[in-house]
Amino acid sequence: MKIPLPERGQPIDAVYLYKIAEAVNDLANQVTSATFNFTTIETVEAGTQSVKTGHAMIHAGTVRVVANEYVVKDAGKTWHLDLPPGFKYAPSVTATVVNKGTSTTGNDVMCTITNVTKNRVDGTVKFMSSGTASVNINVHAIGIPE
Repeated sequence: MKIPLPERGQPIDAVYLYKIAEAVNDLANQVTSATFNFTTIETVEAGTQSVKTGHAMIHAGTVRVVANEYVVKDAGKTWHLDLPPGFKYAPSVTATVVNKGTSTTGNDVMCTITNVTKNRVDGTVKFMSSGTASVNINVHAIGIPE
C-alpha cells in the first residue's frame, strides 16, 4: 500500500495517521515473518539445535576432482573441501556430482562423503565406467555458528 504524500501545509488528520500506522504494521509483519523463522539442525555432538534462519551458517563450495582425465572403471579418487572457521559443530553436508565434460563417463559416478568435521569435508568418487571425464563435486554445508 502506497501512502500519498501530504500537500505542503496540509493539516495531518486521523485518517492519514491511520494509513501511516497501517503501512508500518504491514511492513513489520513482513519483516518479522522473514527474520524470526527458526531452522532446526541435527548435530552428532549436541543433538537437535535450533537457530534463527538468518543466523544458521551456510557454506557452499566446489571441488574439481578430475579435469579431462582418463578414468578407469571402479577406480576411486579422493577429494576434500576445507570449511571456513565458524561452525560450532560438524555441519550437515551434501555433495553432488557435476559432469563438467561432454563424455557420458562423467554421468556414471558415485560420490561418498567419508568424514565431516567442523573444519573439513572428505569424500571419494568412484567411476562406474572407463573413459575421459571432467567431474566436480558441489558441497553444501549447513550448521550452527560458534
